[in-house]
Amino acid sequence: MGAADTVLVGGSLFVDGASRPGAVALAAGRIVLVGSDDEVRETVGVHTDVVDVRGGLVLPAFQDAHAHPLAAGVDMLRCDLTDARSAEDTVARIAAYAGARPDLPWVLGSGWSMAHFPGGTPTREALDAVVGDRPALLSNRDGHGAWANSQALQLAGLTAESPDPPDGRIERDPTGAPSGTLHEGAVALVERLAPLPTAAEQLAGLLAAQQVMFSVGITAWQDAAVGALFGQPDSLPVYLRAHASGELRARVVAAQWWHRDRGAEQVAELVDRRDAAAAQGFAAGTVKVMQDGVVENFTAGLLGPYLDGCGAETGNRGLSFVDPAALAGHVTELDRLGFQVHFHALGDRAVRECLDAVAAARSANGRAGGRHHVAHLQVVDPADLARFAELGAAATIQPLWAAHEPQMDELTIPFLGDRRSDLQYPFADLAAAGAHLAGGSDWPVSSPDPVQGVHVAVNRVLPRARGAEAEPLSPRNRLDLGTALTAYTAGTAWVNGLDDRTGRLAAGLLADLAVLDRDPFAHPPEEIGTARVMTTYLAGETVFRAS
Repeated sequence: MGAADTVLVGGSLFVDGASRPGAVALAAGRIVLVGSDDEVRETVGVHTDVVDVRGGLVLPAFQDAHAHPLAAGVDMLRCDLTDARSAEDTVARIAAYAGARPDLPWVLGSGWSMAHFPGGTPTREALDAVVGDRPALLSNRDGHGAWANSQALQLAGLTAESPDPPDGRIERDPTGAPSGTLHEGAVALVERLAPLPTAAEQLAGLLAAQQVMFSVGITAWQDAAVGALFGQPDSLPVYLRAHASGELRARVVAAQWWHRDRGAEQVAELVDRRDAAAAQGFAAGTVKVMQDGVVENFTAGLLGPYLDGCGAETGNRGLSFVDPAALAGHVTELDRLGFQVHFHALGDRAVRECLDAVAAARSANGRAGGRHHVAHLQVVDPADLARFAELGAAATIQPLWAAHEPQMDELTIPFLGDRRSDLQYPFADLAAAGAHLAGGSDWPVSSPDPVQGVHVAVNRVLPRARGAEAEPLSPRNRLDLGTALTAYTAGTAWVNGLDDRTGRLAAGLLADLAVLDRDPFAHPPEEIGTARVMTTYLAGETVFRAS
């Protein structure tokens, strides 16, 4: 063995779901040795970079199975409300953004929290007070709703007589007029009029997002919505341009968007786009199907009815955006053509519909098909837990959501009821049933930082939680630290089709690594969230180093 380019010594390694003392040597973009400090130091040559990680943990670089980095990057260039702490703070930030940009024809942005507003539904009057001179439209943090001012609603022609679209809802004031909040497909009624981001803005957003991902130790992701969706310009050409130029350095899988208002006629287009991307060396062999909405606006598809504010059953069981029978046929055909299918499903009915579709595909095509995965999994009926392993469908989890916080306690639990609330985010139940777990963030819906996600997966409370929020949510569904870290490394590498090259510390694999400033296995579980990524390596090259 020749001299290594880089050696990482003085710390611990994450191997086979556990931590042990050790070191690694890197050369020509790959891991060449995993061993003890003494063994690895034997590969040091005159030009080797010897890095003492000072008791930190070296692990395979994190990967994200469900994120929206390009969209997140564009959001960062607009009115970004992600860090707003209250309704007042949110409104003040909008006022400051609009005031500093008087020439913008529209005020656009995203990231406001439903929990900051009564019922999760801010009003047009509150937005008019700070942006009354031009239309404004701001998406909420989960991307399933938006806040419009009076000018935007008027431009869209929305009145008390306007019907709700089949896939969404218009919040209304006592007179029946639109009150300012739009849910799901209703957002498109206004969004179609707003200026689109330019290709240059999309590219700038993507590259800014890539650096954010590197800063939290992520070197690979699956973009869960690539295409022309919700009135936005097609994002696949942006990825292809960045890939061709070398500016996109992360390992990316594009999940092409399935348009729920269309049918099987779009399959040929998906094939053409996949094959054209593959000819350029870019992976676009996944199709994303959004099967339901979210619990907070009562559009997640449930087996039983939502409750009202008094605990009584309503007539609403949420939405199925794709007819379940049609879904089974579409997934069977996509599976036959070699696609992976990436499902969005939060409610127990939607989860079952997705699993039924995978079952239909397996029955028709055999078990050799795509590595299909179901993301979010807020409520899973216990009868469906074992089906993930039986069908070979991965469970893609967003752990940051599995904790008490205002959106959970005020906008979710009262409308699910105690029994279903206790079934939320059944990570341990899925693992015990043999499901393949993959980690994801849904960024910009929540932080892209895997360390924060692992903290919640293990503790079922948010980092730095206080008071009532420090009470764990369904604590029986805690994951152990090794399982949670594996979900964000080897688990997601499998979903992304990168498991033969990444996701483990083993000689011969690509040197995609993250180094934490401490070994969380050596500290109490409640301190996991204090760990920070110090360095991120992509094929042995440093792409992030903390100051």
